Amino acid sequence: MRLISGYDAKTLRLLLGALTLAPCVAQAAPAYSIIDLGTLGGTYSEGYGINASGQVTGQSITNSYGYHAFVSTSSGLTDLGTLGGSQSLGTGVNAAGQVTGYSGTAGNTADHAFISTRAGLKDLGTLGGLKSYGHGVNAAGLVTGESDVSRTGPSHAFVSTNSGLKDLGTLGGYSSVGHGINTTGQVTGSSDTADNGPQHAFVSTSAGLTDLGTLGGRSSYGRSINDAGQVTGESDTRSGSYHAFVSTSAGLKDLGTLGGTNSSSYGINATGQVTGFSDTADNSHDAFLYDGTTMYDLNALISPSSGWTLSDGYGINDLGQITGFGRINGGVHAFLATPIASPVPEPASLVMLGVGLLATGAAVQRRRNAAL
Repeated sequence: MRLISGYDAKTLRLLLGALTLAPCVAQAAPAYSIIDLGTLGGTYSEGYGINASGQVTGQSITNSYGYHAFVSTSSGLTDLGTLGGSQSLGTGVNAAGQVTGYSGTAGNTADHAFISTRAGLKDLGTLGGLKSYGHGVNAAGLVTGESDVSRTGPSHAFVSTNSGLKDLGTLGGYSSVGHGINTTGQVTGSSDTADNGPQHAFVSTSAGLTDLGTLGGRSSYGRSINDAGQVTGESDTRSGSYHAFVSTSAGLKDLGTLGGTNSSSYGINATGQVTGFSDTADNSHDAFLYDGTTMYDLNALISPSSGWTLSDGYGINDLGQITGFGRINGGVHAFLATPIASPVPEPASLVMLGVGLLATGAAVQRRRNAAL
């Protein structure tokens, strides 16, 4: 029988098979690269929404010191302008690059929700009052947000239609707001409950708004919804703190914190990954990634030499890319964090198993050689 490095071929095959069948251990923490998205000429920018290809929208100070909505491109940030007023803000962007948000109108008399077009920003109007705000946009260009229903009335959640804004109503109380919208048009947000009680997170259905409850405290707020209908946001707890959550068929799942008191989540993707911010044990305020089982401080997942301190995660796409904002070189800038593909490290337990098997195999081979 031919020997391979001191072992016969049959023994080597058995050893390799045993190594293949050895149990694997948990994956290492993910790692991210990070890009500074810069500004529109000023000193400050924040990222709020991200689409499937990694385009980001948010707000930035311009050279004239006003805040303008932007969308990122391969060559930098594009200023989306305003609806005639001095300031605007982008909150969501879809796969086609359409941005929603809100802007001051001519004379800065009121803010109105908008959606971007090739011709500029399109004013989405209101539900009858003075003001409206766009907060989320889906693949079909449908926008959700909040609008005054009359000159003296409350604000209600809405979804845009070809003929204007549709009032989504409330959970029985006075006001509501829509924050996130998925491909099928489901909306999440928050609403006053009956008798104008505390606000609760909701998800819209064909029958109206469904109350998602809380984590044991008084209030909850829905921020984002994926195509599976999972909602993320934050809720008061029984202890009086507020924690990030993900909705499940059994209710709201508490995502905990990074060791501090409070946390909040703003973005969720198709696989249930979540981003937001959390207090830490040393009382800092850090962006996080929740991967379905573990909440990671996003600062621990980037290179220590990057110079960044990431304070808030706002949007996450299906590639796992995250946008938000943090401190870099003494200023606050929007960022784009992208997962780094890396080979699976060989678990130490598997290495030790292999060493033991090889030692056993060596002894067997020595006995066989001695018998020849």
